[in-house]
Amino acid sequence: MTISPLFSKALLVALTTCLAMTTHAHTPLAETLSARQQALVSIAALTAKGDLPHLHDALAQGLDAGLTVNEEKEELVHLYAYCGFPRSINGLNILLKVLDERQAQGKKDVIGKAASPITSTAPKYERGKKVLEQLTGRPEKEPKTGYGAFSPEIDRFLKEHLFADIFERDVLTYQERELVTIAALVSLGGVEPMLQGHLDIGLHTGLTATQLQQLMRVMEAAVGKQEADAGRAVLTKMLATKPK
Repeated sequence: MTISPLFSKALLVALTTCLAMTTHAHTPLAETLSARQQALVSIAALTAKGDLPHLHDALAQGLDAGLTVNEEKEELVHLYAYCGFPRSINGLNILLKVLDERQAQGKKDVIGKAASPITSTAPKYERGKKVLEQLTGRPEKEPKTGYGAFSPEIDRFLKEHLFADIFERDVLTYQERELVTIAALVSLGGVEPMLQGHLDIGLHTGLTATQLQQLMRVMEAAVGKQEADAGRAVLTKMLATKPK
């Protein structure tokens, strides 16, 4: 019997996820990524890669792992900031297809909490700046240097839109958004400085080095060893800067 490449990859994803969970069976729970967290990582990786057939399976598996419809939708919206509207909208269309199929199969997925309205009247730039400081644990430097000084517009867009409009939404936690962001950046490749920064933020939001290493194993199953190894190299470099 001939096994299709698509089936083989889906089987590898499932087996690797099971192996990762088994390998850490005797590790404290806080040191492992939950099934929900692993699903967030796989969905982000495959969305950024544009691998729609496997994204279809990952979205279904995420719902089975406990993600709500609104959490998956929020993840796909969040991802447009990192991999663009085309990838994000493709992902949303695949999610619609998955939901229609599951409804036809008689499955009742949990819709989940919708985003709460933002009631703050503070300027969006200041709100976004505060969110970024919470994420990094460091005050924002003023005056701006580097790209922020060269292009004040991009600094404003980042603060007002990414960190205010998007990160302020409460469907996903900061930690979950960082898992999604890290996975997307590893999948994209070639963005090592940004990846190192977000890995550092991941630690600040409460992720452990062990969990980030596990994330790379999930990435290897989802999109490939080359991308995961490149991510591991950045993670190793970032961890080397931390006090022992």
